[in-house]
Amino acid sequence: MPMENKIWKHIEYVRQQSPLVHNITNYVVMNNTANALLAVGASPIIAHAQSEMKEMVNISNALVINIGTLDEYWTESMLIAAHEAHETRKPWILDPVGAGATSFRNETLRKLLAYKPTVIRGNASEIIALAKTNISATKGVDSTAASYEAIEAAVNLQREYGAVICISGATDIIINGATSVFIENGDPLMTKVTGLGCTASALTGAFTGCISDKTEAVIAAMALMGIAGELAAKHSNGPGSLQLNFIDKLYSITEEEVMSNIRIRYDR
Repeated sequence: MPMENKIWKHIEYVRQQSPLVHNITNYVVMNNTANALLAVGASPIIAHAQSEMKEMVNISNALVINIGTLDEYWTESMLIAAHEAHETRKPWILDPVGAGATSFRNETLRKLLAYKPTVIRGNASEIIALAKTNISATKGVDSTAASYEAIEAAVNLQREYGAVICISGATDIIINGATSVFIENGDPLMTKVTGLGCTASALTGAFTGCISDKTEAVIAAMALMGIAGELAAKHSNGPGSLQLNFIDKLYSITEEEVMSNIRIRYDR
């Protein structure tokens, strides 16, 4: 079955299965994250209390760790959750927000990587910094590099940790060691809405939580993200209305919309 057809099947499967996704995410995007997950048919949990981390991981289908508003307490919560996900073979996604910006973030990421995330999703600068090829390339949480510039760093990360690597950008690039997949959907207006990268990580959690082929899960999540954003932008007057229209499109997107708008290519 062509990947384009699989993408729609995976979208339908997430709607049917309603995977429970545990998010340790940042204050800026909690509401966006929960609403996006609900819109695609998943069930969100937003929790970070250390005393309940193990139980939360065990009842969830996937874990998403986003280090956006990092602090010492949350760091420990993240490490407990990542350790439990690793021990129980639960899929988990690492979103290395602002990687390379501070030594605290870099040290936290180093510890988290020891628990072998299933997927690492970040912008080009974050992926480059995470691979330690160019730490100075990161400027806060915004990317200063194009996604293509991070391919070598992503390949190195994939080889070292075995994770599926997703570089977000004007072209989203997914690397799994055997194949590089390029998804060219989306709209420039999406860069004016804070937290859409975090939303991409949350959606990736939903798909990896119920789809056995993790590479296909990431491809489907990013394709849905890009197409929904692209279609929503056509009916938006600016970033404010885009946020609303994007959530609506995640909820209402049809097979015909996916199949007629997907732009995907492969490099094997």
